Amino acid sequence: MTLETPTKLRLAFMGTPDFAVPALRALHAAGHDIVAVYSQPPRRAGRGKKLTPSPVQQVAEELRLEVRVPVSLKSEEAQAEFDALDLNAAVVAAYGLILPQAILDAPKMGCLNIHGSLLPRWRGAAPVQRAILAGDSETGITIMQMEAGLDTGPMLLKSSTPVAEKTAGALTEELAQTGADLMVQYLASPNDYLPEVQHDALATYAKKITKEEAHVNFNQPAADVLNQVRAFNPVPGAFFVHEGERYRIHSAEIVAESGPAGTVIDDQMTIGCADQAIKPILIQKAGKPAMPLQAFLNGTKIPVGTSLQ
Repeated sequence: MTLETPTKLRLAFMGTPDFAVPALRALHAAGHDIVAVYSQPPRRAGRGKKLTPSPVQQVAEELRLEVRVPVSLKSEEAQAEFDALDLNAAVVAAYGLILPQAILDAPKMGCLNIHGSLLPRWRGAAPVQRAILAGDSETGITIMQMEAGLDTGPMLLKSSTPVAEKTAGALTEELAQTGADLMVQYLASPNDYLPEVQHDALATYAKKITKEEAHVNFNQPAADVLNQVRAFNPVPGAFFVHEGERYRIHSAEIVAESGPAGTVIDDQMTIGCADQAIKPILIQKAGKPAMPLQAFLNGTKIPVGTSLQ
């Protein structure tokens, strides 16, 4: 069906973390009428546990846009308020709340999602980290039409990028800007793009990251250990334990050496893995600032032969 789409669309934006901010800014700069911004409610953060608005809410308020922070969209009242916006479309980027069918159906063009993977690979909550952990050579952004299933809707537009040696933080930042650009591109001429049905047989699931997963497993090849380090940078941070203290590895390199897995094999803190070894580049002891390896070793002695947990 051909859509009669005005140049300036009446939109709702639905997002919460930093990943969603470039899209909100891009849609605003493109001149669309963003009549409401939905974000998750403020959460307590920082040492003082002060209630802090989400990054999207902060930017929306900066842009003088109306912000709504419902705990849920399941109530008839919330759905009626959304329907009353009379939207051309809702743009969704890492919102974090389930959208009931009444919400999905309300906008004329439906709800359009910016997803951080090349669907159907890595449907779910943590597509960037899962792509790095799996050693994928490329990932990207998919603009998709939302439906009731988890990231199962028709694909409208895609863009790929090499994973290379990027951390999750760097890759997320890159994909956020790509997603913003693609969404603006799509909304400028939606009739130019034919929906493509996803092949469920090719789907993989990007389950939410847990803090326990960031505990480095040296009983695997060094390449997989390095993937852990990159996937959990900046959060939750890949770590090992020594004498009851946690040490976060912010960056590392593979070294063509061998030794028992998890054991320090030289005075430069090279750590044996199942295959080859890794050497931290930037490391952080709990409660201390991150520092380059040599500066760290000047103040902390971890002898050759030490077994790290």
